[in-house]
Amino acid sequence: MKLSSLPALIFGLVGVDAALTYKGVDWSSVIVEERAGIQYKNVDNQAQPIERIFADNGVNTVRQRVWVNPSDRNYNVDYNIQLARRAKAVGLGVYINFHYSDTWADPAHQTIPSGWPQDINNLSWRLYNYTLDACNRFQDAGIQPTIVSIGNEITAGLLWPTGRTNNWGNIARLLRSAAWGVKDSRLNPKPKIMVHLDNGWNWGTQEWWYTNVLKQGNFELSDFDMMGVSFYPFYSASAGLESLRTSLNNMARTWGKELAVVETNWPTSCPNPRYQFPSDVRNIPFSPAGQVTYVTNVANVVKSVSKGVGLFYWEPAWVHNAALGSSCAENTMFAYSGRAHSSISVFRNI
Repeated sequence: MKLSSLPALIFGLVGVDAALTYKGVDWSSVIVEERAGIQYKNVDNQAQPIERIFADNGVNTVRQRVWVNPSDRNYNVDYNIQLARRAKAVGLGVYINFHYSDTWADPAHQTIPSGWPQDINNLSWRLYNYTLDACNRFQDAGIQPTIVSIGNEITAGLLWPTGRTNNWGNIARLLRSAAWGVKDSRLNPKPKIMVHLDNGWNWGTQEWWYTNVLKQGNFELSDFDMMGVSFYPFYSASAGLESLRTSLNNMARTWGKELAVVETNWPTSCPNPRYQFPSDVRNIPFSPAGQVTYVTNVANVVKSVSKGVGLFYWEPAWVHNAALGSSCAENTMFAYSGRAHSSISVFRNI
């Protein structure tokens, strides 16, 4: 496909010229990749620390997932301190994404960490103390995250079975415990606390979830600062840019929190997509140039929304997992060789 034959979508948006506050990438797997022999190179094919490549191309914040007690120790707190120190050394902000599990936490998986209690009283207390201790360890290591997410894609709840959506009161208690673990920590300055759901394009999902959790009385709007959403166009024909804009606008009007798309990406190869792409992205090519068009368009949607402050690309450098969980073959911003695509420069202009 030729970019010239596929016009980019043009949005007549107000205020889209302003830069986003948070222009970021999730780089959680970089140490795993480097241990596997990957050496990262810039667009000029020169080897550089990847944090420098990101910073030179407009990224200002990196997102990092934290698992509680993973069997191989990848993504635990020690791993993330090592990674965050590299980010800080080149002036990047750090966004900590607690999964509250020993492995992946997402809408289909929210397993309580091994050894943690299941009754709500003791689980809430354990969650508070884990969050408090982890935040204190970051502070003691000289890392002051700008954002901390208390859970990852918790649309179906967290810390199952205790925190499933058949018991909203438990979810609210757990979130309050996590939030106050951050607030009571020694982190100085205090980070912004985020709640993160998937399907950011679906206003019905967002309204259902926040209405139910906030009416419990245990978790209040004052307990957190930001609402994050995942937005992937290849999981549903309904997951379009206009739907995202409607959802974010409604969220801003209803709750008044800062808003960010904290996970998104676009393929450079997708020969056999499992689902039809939404109509308002269907003409964007599967190429590095298409990545630029897509990311720019998502950024413009976020910037058009009151309280829209950020966009994070998920995981542009994980070249050993280039599909990044989708049915598309390639979604990274680096080739398997480790060389950056030209699309990485999109962060300079969003």
